[in-house]
Amino acid sequence: MNAARRIIGIDPGLASSGWGMLEYAGSRLRYLAHGCIETEAALPRAQRLFFIYRRINEVLETWNPSEAAMETLYFGKNVSSAIAVAEARGVLSLAMAERSLPLAEFTPHAIKQAVVGVSRAEKRQVQEMVRLVLGLPVIPRPDHAADALAAAICCAHETAL
Repeated sequence: MNAARRIIGIDPGLASSGWGMLEYAGSRLRYLAHGCIETEAALPRAQRLFFIYRRINEVLETWNPSEAAMETLYFGKNVSSAIAVAEARGVLSLAMAERSLPLAEFTPHAIKQAVVGVSRAEKRQVQEMVRLVLGLPVIPRPDHAADALAAAICCAHETAL
């Protein structure tokens, strides 16, 4: 049997960065934990980014993952929010690099394809499949945490040997 891989999935954002932790061994996924790092909009951006950085380091210290997965930046219509997400991705990536954690990055379509089997699946379909695949009684909340778990599931399946 293959050694267990502990994977942290991350859904980056300045207001809310979701994270989800699972283990993957052989062909089995095991849910460990999930959460969300939320920042106060009234704080200066630099303080919000530093808060994200400190909190993700606490999560990494607690769960000690062996690898990480993160959703790539999606440019929608709102460029200013994309910049804030890019900055959050930067501090989250820095935290992974400091620990020498391999970081796999996946597009939203790749994550949907890996979890649901359809690259244009609806958000609710992805969340329900995360629940089913991990054997959870309810969909993980908030949404960003479910998305982070989806990134971790994608990583487990895409990089499986």
